[in-house]
Amino acid sequence: MRLFKYKMLVAFWKKHPEAKEALTRWAELVETSDWTSHADLKKTFPAADYVGNDRYVFNIGGNKFRTVAVVVFFAGDMHLRFVGTHAEYDRIKDIKSI
Repeated sequence: MRLFKYKMLVAFWKKHPEAKEALTRWAELVETSDWTSHADLKKTFPAADYVGNDRYVFNIGGNKFRTVAVVVFFAGDMHLRFVGTHAEYDRIKDIKSI
């Protein structure tokens, strides 16, 4: 998968250095994956949740952090839409529109 907006991860871990290792490991798994379906994604990330509108929520670092990304299987693309703490994620009103 091609991971777009990697700079969002970097900006986040600059504010939260404790997230860097987990986010780096997550990004490496994404970038080395070749998912063509929801089932493929779930093999790599069983706890990922599909929330609609092509968006998936990933728990990172023991669920301390979360990412939301649009996954376009046919193109092999993942577009980051959100990186934050679990508490920041909980404040999102409409996950399908971010």
